[in-house]
Amino acid sequence: MRRAAVVGCGDISAQHFAAIEAVDGARLAAVVDTDPERLAKAEAAHGVPGYASLGELLDSGAVDVVHLCTPHNAHAPLALEALARGVHVLTEKPVAHVLSDAEALAPAARKAFAEHGVQLGVCFQNRYNATIRALRGLLESGSLGRVLAANATVMWHRTADYYAARPWRGTWEGSGGGLLMNQAIHTLDLLQWLVGPAKVLGGGASRRALEGVIEVEDTADILLEHTRDDGESVRSVFYATNANAVNSPITLDIVTERAELSLRGVLTVRYADGTVDVVEESGILPGERSYWGASHRLLIADFYASLDSGVPFWIGAEEATAALRLIKDVYARSFPEGRWL
Repeated sequence: MRRAAVVGCGDISAQHFAAIEAVDGARLAAVVDTDPERLAKAEAAHGVPGYASLGELLDSGAVDVVHLCTPHNAHAPLALEALARGVHVLTEKPVAHVLSDAEALAPAARKAFAEHGVQLGVCFQNRYNATIRALRGLLESGSLGRVLAANATVMWHRTADYYAARPWRGTWEGSGGGLLMNQAIHTLDLLQWLVGPAKVLGGGASRRALEGVIEVEDTADILLEHTRDDGESVRSVFYATNANAVNSPITLDIVTERAELSLRGVLTVRYADGTVDVVEESGILPGERSYWGASHRLLIADFYASLDSGVPFWIGAEEATAALRLIKDVYARSFPEGRWL
């Protein structure tokens, strides 16, 4: 039975609490938060002891796995601390708030696994969506021919109140960026994972709706060049904003030689011969956050299954750094003052 702790008891922690409860062979043993009021609420809600810092928790020897649900700037330092103490780590995205931290974490994670079998995983849970798994399978099968083009959008809504509730979200120091780091990174990760490793050909990030409210971006557009399996390149276009009036489903379109694949909540595959297939998404979250998707539980269950597998979890620090590099490239083109570093 793996003893788990959730570190950081804010919004996203609810996904981790529910997933831990659902995983065979895991139980919640502790919670950690630097905010005394939030910590007390989590202790009362889950009936486990609370700690004011990760260090206190690790000193207690009470856990085998930590789930990092903290502000972005704490992800890499806390992961390094836990790995050094022989504790498995599952961290929320991004893997780090700055690229240098991510690039330092990757070799540390490899060393921890090689020497002690300690695992590090990163929550890019949308890779587990039923529609995405189906899309990936079709592309890998080779039956659709080469990928010719792709595009994706994230059209969500965030207000000044959203940032006021968690002030770190709107700062370079706390979040490492805005829309691209906190919301759109999932879709950008999918685009480069599905189409191929990518580099930025052009792009920009800016504040369109929240000037004077946040110091990071709320809107971005990117032109990417991907390397296909055959060594040839293909371009994609990515657009994301938090200035939309509602939280709309993400869109993802991929054109191949023999089909057009379109994700709009469901995946629609239109073949060149006129045949149309539709793949429904499974496990939609209820309520106002349904647009998040419901694949945290799948990823977290898979992470726990990997702990005894003898192979590293497949979405580790190195894998998760690919999307971060693209984002930081866009920031370098958009914010020359370098606060995004």
